[in-house]
Amino acid sequence: MQVFERYRAGVQRDKFLASQLEMGDIDWVIAHVKSGRLAGARQLIEAMGVWSRSRLEEGDERVAWIRGYLGVVLAAQGERERALVELRAAVPALIELHRAMVSADAGSVRKAQRLAIVFETYIDLLYDLTAAGTSRPEFDPIGESFAVADVARGSSVQRALSAASTRASAHDSALAELARREQDTRWRIESLSEILLRLVAAPPDRQLPKIVGELRRDIDALTKTQGELRRELASRFPDYAQLIDPKPPTLEQARSALREGETLLAFYVGERGTYIWAVPKAGPARFVRVPVGAAELGRDVARLRAALDVQASAVEDLPTFELGLAARLYGELLRPVEAVWKEAPNLLVVTHGPLGQLPLGLLVLEAPAAATQPEAVQFEGYRAARWLAREATIAQLASVNTLTSLRKLPLLTASNRAFVGFGDPIFSKADSGGGPAPAMRGTVLARRDAPELAKLDSAQLAALPRLPDTGEEVREVAKALGADPARDVFLREAASEKTLNSLNLAEPRIIAFATHGLVPGDLNGLTQPALALSSPEVTGDDGDGLLTMEEVLGLKLNADWVVLSACNTAAGAGAGAEAVSGLGRAFFYAGARALLVSNWPVETRSARVLMVDTFSRYAKDGSKRKSAALREAMLAMIDGEGYVDPSTGKPVYRYAHPLFWAPFVVVGD
Repeated sequence: MQVFERYRAGVQRDKFLASQLEMGDIDWVIAHVKSGRLAGARQLIEAMGVWSRSRLEEGDERVAWIRGYLGVVLAAQGERERALVELRAAVPALIELHRAMVSADAGSVRKAQRLAIVFETYIDLLYDLTAAGTSRPEFDPIGESFAVADVARGSSVQRALSAASTRASAHDSALAELARREQDTRWRIESLSEILLRLVAAPPDRQLPKIVGELRRDIDALTKTQGELRRELASRFPDYAQLIDPKPPTLEQARSALREGETLLAFYVGERGTYIWAVPKAGPARFVRVPVGAAELGRDVARLRAALDVQASAVEDLPTFELGLAARLYGELLRPVEAVWKEAPNLLVVTHGPLGQLPLGLLVLEAPAAATQPEAVQFEGYRAARWLAREATIAQLASVNTLTSLRKLPLLTASNRAFVGFGDPIFSKADSGGGPAPAMRGTVLARRDAPELAKLDSAQLAALPRLPDTGEEVREVAKALGADPARDVFLREAASEKTLNSLNLAEPRIIAFATHGLVPGDLNGLTQPALALSSPEVTGDDGDGLLTMEEVLGLKLNADWVVLSACNTAAGAGAGAEAVSGLGRAFFYAGARALLVSNWPVETRSARVLMVDTFSRYAKDGSKRKSAALREAMLAMIDGEGYVDPSTGKPVYRYAHPLFWAPFVVVGD
């Protein structure tokens, strides 16, 4: 094997594992492990280890990669104790690499995948220690695995936030200057590192050792300067530092952020299994592993979503929601930690992978027995299901960091402005003459369809379909909150960037955007998540008609709740995930405490009922949890009349099908 021979011979390759990873050699190790050729994988990684010990210092990033993958190979061969030693030595450096890669936008998908293999192997070994009850005085396996998992969940959203936040810092001159210096230093380090790579990869007679030495000294000095700048940012502007470079919280830090009656549930979905941490305010945390990996879980979630994210145009054509599958998933994922969360059923949930596409409230503790009589009213049978939403209130978190950050925020100051809402924006002149939404009667399924932009070669704001029914929803929510629709509701042409920028957004406690959520690439030139507002073509204003993530970061909010009543804004994979994760983190940074977002294109009549009831309950009791207000409104829909034919006064179908009652989730505190 040519790769092995290079390292056995001790051939110097300083380019090995550097900036762009030149990681074909590590890929050989991964390929050998996945194909079961463990002896070959070990021979290669141990040769790399011999090479690294003779040429690299212990703190070198490349040493961490080699020791990390030695741990992966040893674990695959069953030498789990020695694997744990190697991984414990490697993982701290790889965590720092992961954080630097994400905050600097310097990583690649392949590098993240390689890191995920190391992290999952380490989490798996730590689970084995926990399951065996093995005592380790030097570290806590549950706490260690909890922190590593929060790092491993990191995504491309963080890179977009880091880039946008530097530009958004211009609103504070002192922050802007410090952020610019830190970013310039980072770019200089990356540029000099690229030059250094090219030089050390050259033949020995062309390596220019004097220049290589000078470059190394310059990089070391700049790295020291960057560290000082990051420490100054963390000291003077801690919120900004946490946004661009979030540090993984410890299990005890997360526990201390919990309130009485709360349980934190954190999931990590790996290739071979799913790991679950249940952390109560008091009492021992529980850490379990279930043998359901990402591929299997993805298929199960897709089956359940097939009855929720549908193309049906009539209620009678809705697919059956698989209660048996929902019960099986509950049994696999929630029952193992049931003893913890049932004592404190206000759940704060950090999802991961396919689980982000499914509100946990529609899982079923046990499916009802098969009906012996036909339903008197369509979907009535779903009332008998023991939905998780009946047992617990549920709020979703993008990360454990989200919880610890939000719980540090000061209490909101009093405000005499309860609400500001934007809805039914106009995206083209062709739509500007349209009136209110036509009345939907009978069993027509009135869905808020997501824009089918993927089918277009080129897409402008005018390609978005109008959402006229959202105007009525925003007006009714305003009334439920005691707001003045004439002053606080902005519809059609008024739902514009100009209007938004003219308002003091530090006043309203609740801010609603009933429009489309967009992601990079949806429209020409769109490079970050955004909310669509009325087109300048219609309003005659300046701007582009988009509230981008970068612009959200520059807002000054004092909002208890931001409502994104758009299409599919909370989906946990693909476009929707990036919209809610990026925009959500940006709204949190701007001053929001929580978001309300949808998981699939909602049915508009039931969505209006759910929204108005949720905010009516919230307005009546200011101490009520947001997730509790939403849960009560959901249960009222399940058990209520459903859609009633206005001509006969009789119910046509119940809203007990989860397509109607389950689309929205609370994200945040």
